[in-house]
Amino acid sequence: MSYQVLARKWRPRDFASLVGQEHVVRALRHALEQKRLHHAYLFTGTRGVGKTTLARILAKCLNCEAGITAQPCGKCSACTEIDAGRFVDLLEVDAATNTKVDEMRQLLETAQYAPTRGRFKVYVIDEVHQLSGHAFNAMLKTLEEPPAHMKFILATTDPQKIPVTVLSRCLQFNLKQMPREAIATHLGFILDQEQIPAEAEALALIARAAAGSMRDALSLLDQAIAHGGGKVAPASVSDMLGTIDQSHLLRLVEAVAAGDAAAAVKVADEMQARSLSFDTALADLASLLLRIALAQSLPDTVDDARVRELAGRIDAESVQLYYQIALQGREDLPLAPDEHAGFVMTVLRLLAFKPEGAARPIPLPQARQPAQPAATAKAPIAKDTAWVELAQQLPISGAARELARNAELARREGSLFELVVPKAKAYLAERSYIDKLKAALEQHIGGSVMIKVAVGEVAGASAAALEAGAKEARLAAAAQAVQSDGFVKDLVNMFDGKVVDSTIREDRK
Repeated sequence: MSYQVLARKWRPRDFASLVGQEHVVRALRHALEQKRLHHAYLFTGTRGVGKTTLARILAKCLNCEAGITAQPCGKCSACTEIDAGRFVDLLEVDAATNTKVDEMRQLLETAQYAPTRGRFKVYVIDEVHQLSGHAFNAMLKTLEEPPAHMKFILATTDPQKIPVTVLSRCLQFNLKQMPREAIATHLGFILDQEQIPAEAEALALIARAAAGSMRDALSLLDQAIAHGGGKVAPASVSDMLGTIDQSHLLRLVEAVAAGDAAAAVKVADEMQARSLSFDTALADLASLLLRIALAQSLPDTVDDARVRELAGRIDAESVQLYYQIALQGREDLPLAPDEHAGFVMTVLRLLAFKPEGAARPIPLPQARQPAQPAATAKAPIAKDTAWVELAQQLPISGAARELARNAELARREGSLFELVVPKAKAYLAERSYIDKLKAALEQHIGGSVMIKVAVGEVAGASAAALEAGAKEARLAAAAQAVQSDGFVKDLVNMFDGKVVDSTIREDRK
């Protein structure tokens, strides 16, 4: 007996065996049970989610010899012939290869004739959006005045390309992409029936690679069984898919956070040596950055210790920027000289761009040393001049970061930090901001602290004030350079003009 691929062998033959489209099945069941039948149905959704399968099941429900039913018998001649693809009153057309008006007219000429065997003549038109405008017009006439014995079932991955005149005459159902958990569970069920050993981690990898398509998942499962010599194990599936080990991406993000270009590019080279997919790598990188962002906004939702550590070391604005760079890098990948070059350029973009005002990279943590007494751990920041540098390094964002940057250290006594913010920034002395600053400071120095914040007179020694002073100095230097430039002087004298100071930008060399 010839081998039948899993996607065909396990193709659902009734509503009960269809996975992940409960909202559509429920509506169709009710319609069939109440005999409220429409003359045209439109199933939309991405590839492999069950559009054509659902069309065949619906055709069986309409033509089962037991009567119109939501549960076809599966045993009568109509049901078995539909399953075998040879039911004379079920006409399946691929619009991708039958796009012309003449072909559509020829197809619809048979609509006037009564069914040969079944109760209804069912026309299933796949990828219907690829029909030409004239072909749609030819079909529209039949949709407007359909014979009682005729049913249209249209399927498409791109409903936006279907004329509104056709859409308005169809009962439309949008099929969802399958959740990963549903795909993995169904694959596990199939493998149990096939008596093929498999590990849950391997099935999760296949479900992830299938991107919501059950058909793709079954095709990958066939490939995984062959690749693994009759069993489905995580190592062989990872090798087959070229799946990115998360440790590669964690090391990459750590290198970017530390501003270490050499380490980041080394990770890319290691991935190339293993022939890993860089398109998958960028998709996984975006997923990792999403988890980091969630760890920053909703800490309780992320359990991974390394992800939580990165969330504390990278400011939220940079995470958002990195996410956008990863998405854009994936879009640009086909245009790159090769995938490795495209991926490396994306990594270099991660290193090159920072949101305005974002904290500078924080070096990677060194190997952990034995715990030191709290007094020893706090020693490096004992001097009041060290607060400015510390404020720039703390892993915080938003208002808590502004509190650290605009505050001056009035007094430090043991674990107590007394800070002062100017009256113009009094809103930063809110308790929630202080608590976030306290948590970041304790994480940074490795011990518990107390923070008191007062509003009052300041000496202009905060990080924000020093930055503003440095910027003013650069602007003054730039203005002086422009005013003293010989060419500028000649222009001013020649045209009786003047230099507009507000248009001068600081020198960033």
